[in-house]
Amino acid sequence: MSFDGSFTHAMVNELNSVLIGGRITKISEPYPNEIIVTVRSQHHNYQVLLSANPTYARIQTTSIPFQNPRTPNTFTMTLRKHLQGSFIKQIHQVDNDRIVHIHINTRNEIGDLEELVLVIEIMARHSNIMLVEAQNRNIIDAIKRIGPDKNRFRTILPGSKYVNPPQQDLIDPFKLTNMNLIEQLNHDFPNAEVLAGELRKSLQGLGTDTSLVLAAALHQPGEDLQTKYNHFWNQFDRPTPVTTLTQQGKLGFAPFPYPPLQTEQHFSSLSTMLDHFFQTKVQRERVREQGAQLIQVTRNELKKNRKKIKRLEKDAKDATNADQYRIKGEVLMTYLHQVKPGMKQVSLPNFYDNNQPIEINLKVDLSPSANAQWYFKQFQKKKNAGKYIQEQLQNTHVEIDYFENIESQIELANPENLADIKTELQQAGYLKRKTKKTTKKVMVSQPEKFVASDGTVILVGKNNLQNDKLTLKTADKRETWLHTQNIHGSHVIIRSFSPSEKTILEAANLAAYFSKARNSANVPVDYDLVKRVKKPNGAKPGLVHYTGQKTVYVTPSQTLVEQLRQNAK
Repeated sequence: MSFDGSFTHAMVNELNSVLIGGRITKISEPYPNEIIVTVRSQHHNYQVLLSANPTYARIQTTSIPFQNPRTPNTFTMTLRKHLQGSFIKQIHQVDNDRIVHIHINTRNEIGDLEELVLVIEIMARHSNIMLVEAQNRNIIDAIKRIGPDKNRFRTILPGSKYVNPPQQDLIDPFKLTNMNLIEQLNHDFPNAEVLAGELRKSLQGLGTDTSLVLAAALHQPGEDLQTKYNHFWNQFDRPTPVTTLTQQGKLGFAPFPYPPLQTEQHFSSLSTMLDHFFQTKVQRERVREQGAQLIQVTRNELKKNRKKIKRLEKDAKDATNADQYRIKGEVLMTYLHQVKPGMKQVSLPNFYDNNQPIEINLKVDLSPSANAQWYFKQFQKKKNAGKYIQEQLQNTHVEIDYFENIESQIELANPENLADIKTELQQAGYLKRKTKKTTKKVMVSQPEKFVASDGTVILVGKNNLQNDKLTLKTADKRETWLHTQNIHGSHVIIRSFSPSEKTILEAANLAAYFSKARNSANVPVDYDLVKRVKKPNGAKPGLVHYTGQKTVYVTPSQTLVEQLRQNAK
């Protein structure tokens, strides 16, 4: 379902159960238009995600790890100044709209107690997060500043008054007591889809899927309409969160099972469900947004080199036929007396082929002797080019393999891994630097840490720079190195001199999962001692050679990956 007003109602109830009275200890903005507020409540640290992302706007607690940018932006600094160390007093929803107010008790610069409100408006591309003074409704700041030139109805700028979004003349379904309207609609519209549309026109905060499920529930025979209506809305106060699948296999989410949608998985809380639903979906979108330049460079290089391969293969084919030019030149020199100036073509006996006739094209502006010399020059040119073409073919295949590897890394990357890939392309000259080249040492991000079932640490590189550093500098020569066989993927290091067979299989699963073969079965994974893994001179980042390896076959399991990731926390 969508994050509509009804789902917001359920989420606000969940947040109230864990956050009220909690103390704000940390504020970060790991991604554009998204704030993480860490709240210490009930002896537990909760990461509260406030998102004004145009596509995935929402509010929830999250356990997904994130990485802070080096320099916080203005809005983050404002929130830290006013909210750090303050306490959450109340969280409420405005009617049944997609607007959530978090009331916070804090102290101003002179130590007086004051109340501020974090306003989260979940409205697609109009989504916003604002910090507002509770008493006079002055806006302190907003994650998206909106001037009068962009919105005539209300201005969202520091110092301006906060004005609620335009209200719709709709009824809050949780406060409806008179069933006359519902009875009339249910009677007039026996078709569930039509009834759903009419319900959206009358009740506030209904997404399309919510209205369809409500209409189907109202049309069910049996209990009276009031009972069916109340039962439906009571489920939002006692949610049993699930992810759902349409008949087309599209993944969705709901606060409780939504027939006829197939229930895919049950969850203990709405936030846990949203983490599961959005983790892959949002990560891919963030990578596409933040890695757009890297994706474009990679695609351009692949396209250019694939075209180059076709040209080189054609030239290589011509080079293998170089002897034909020599033969034609020698035949011409032998029978010059039969060649007349101005001829465009001549047929002469080929003494290399039992005097069978050979057709030789001629240039009318050249003498017979000059035509023969032209063929000799073409022979020498193509003969000399043959070796060069083979070198170019080899180099171009290396380039294609390299950028297919980069493409695979971008597909598997988290947003925080993109900086290393960008640095690598800049160092190699594929991507221009914004500033002049400096001698400042490049800082490579850390590989991801996992812990095997027996407690052994396993490290996984996520890009070429990480892979090189992990394998060639971080790892001990006596530790075990793993990589998918002839498949682009991560370098994996088991931090043990004598890992168990189970640990090797778990590490192999990680190697297969963080590779281009993530969705395949029986993926071959090589493992070897680090000391036998070498980097050839002049090789591109991430490329190594190894000998004496053994191979295991595994089918990547996301469940196992998550389990090993949780072990590391």
